[in-house]
Amino acid sequence: MSHMVDTDFRLDVSQFPKELKVLLMLITSGQNGEECTAIPQDWLEELDWDLFLQLTLHHRVYPDLYRKLQDKKEMGVPAFVLEALRKQYQINAFQMLHLSAEMEQLSKSFAAQMIRSLVLKGPVLAADLYGDLSLRTSRDLDIMVPMDDLERVEELLCKLNYVKIEYPLTVLNDWKWRHHHITFYHAEKRTTVEVHWRLGPGPAKEPSFNELWERKRISTITSSPVHYLGREDLFSFLATHGARHGWSRLRWLVDIDRMLRQDLDTAILFKQLQTNGILQIGTQALTLAAQLLQTPLTEELGLLTKGNRGRRLAQGAIFYIRQMINLHTDPVPEDVSKYHKRHLFALMSNWNKVLFVLSFMYPYPEDVETLPLPKYAQFLYFPLRPFLWAWRRTKKQTAPT
Repeated sequence: MSHMVDTDFRLDVSQFPKELKVLLMLITSGQNGEECTAIPQDWLEELDWDLFLQLTLHHRVYPDLYRKLQDKKEMGVPAFVLEALRKQYQINAFQMLHLSAEMEQLSKSFAAQMIRSLVLKGPVLAADLYGDLSLRTSRDLDIMVPMDDLERVEELLCKLNYVKIEYPLTVLNDWKWRHHHITFYHAEKRTTVEVHWRLGPGPAKEPSFNELWERKRISTITSSPVHYLGREDLFSFLATHGARHGWSRLRWLVDIDRMLRQDLDTAILFKQLQTNGILQIGTQALTLAAQLLQTPLTEELGLLTKGNRGRRLAQGAIFYIRQMINLHTDPVPEDVSKYHKRHLFALMSNWNKVLFVLSFMYPYPEDVETLPLPKYAQFLYFPLRPFLWAWRRTKKQTAPT
């Protein structure tokens, strides 16, 4: 049994521009079988269509929106908006077909080398959640492999003409838990592949590759098997990924909406969220989806959204959604960066907060730059770390601006 969002709590979206509110109305139109609330005529007359188009492209919701706007002639959408959306829709459709072929190719190559792989997002997600490759955007492929196979994966990708474009600085193997993926690029195919050994950055608890593999599903969009995450694992992954990026793109929330309209096993999901210390993140996702996208929640999931912590976190994400924030483009404005650090800390379970604070005691690559030591003596960075950190702070403060 599903019920709509409860009425005793409302997210404060008073700072949303009219264009964003219209975008949300269009995203939710036809979702629950009924047409969306009629958009007030005076809003449409005053709408800044340039901003509306910018928002649609920023939030990566243009494939579905393009289809919907074609049927809404009465809205008086300017021709330049429809034309821009049509162009992006076509580019994306080709991109998804291209990624789909590459995904199948890589899965095949991995399997031939007896390397298990799980595709985390991309075409499998589009097919599973939208029933159509062209209805979800994807820039690259995210593939997870067991950590023990990373070297073999790298060799294999090099043979396939991929080039590693990321070399994280590391000390005492901290990359294994501080980072969670490495990026490869194929110049001819213009394809980027992120190879994951964790679902997200550490230090944080998450299921092992073997656990994820046991619960995997097989995608039906390719002729040879492509494996991807089980339903509840996928929800946990999408919720933590969206939360880590402040839900700054509505597409991630639309994914959650689509998932919640499938048959999720609430008991399994609840147990997984609790075990991995991300119940508050799951609750944030549920609250945002129910309130912004009118996602129907089952009674059990509805009860989860009653807690204050999930509500506070959901309200915290409104900061990103209302401003078209892009966390991927450096430099991130200082006020956004400070806010984001606080938001990421607020998302953590108490145990993860303890781990996070303790992780500062573990040496950082900067310590190596400050005081280079030979490999055999690098264990000394542990006792030296507070002094090296203090030294860097002093230098930073005395540096001429």
